[in-house]
Amino acid sequence: MIALPAGTRVWIAAGATDMRKGMNGLAALVQTALEKDPFAGHVFVFRGRRGDQVKLLWWSGDGMNLYLKRLERGRFVWPQADSGAVYLSPAQLSMLLEGIDWRRPARTWQPEMAV
Repeated sequence: MIALPAGTRVWIAAGATDMRKGMNGLAALVQTALEKDPFAGHVFVFRGRRGDQVKLLWWSGDGMNLYLKRLERGRFVWPQADSGAVYLSPAQLSMLLEGIDWRRPARTWQPEMAV
């Protein structure tokens, strides 16, 4: 994954998005539906109706970037809301892109309790 600058926020657009939209269409969606500035340097994540594709829109300071990821098996975990945006940390974005449930990450190691 591309390293994001410090202070970059990640926003998930709740609900399904038309995956035929390109940079301009998604930037307009950020402005109208999410009421955010697509040129603020934050990452905006959109999911298609089937749930196997996501698009990331990011203004890097010198240009707009559009990334697409499609899972060969499974679906991306998404919020239940139909509209609005959900904030994620960069670590949660990494989990999302790997197909891991970012809502309830579980530690694989638990410290032993003193008896």
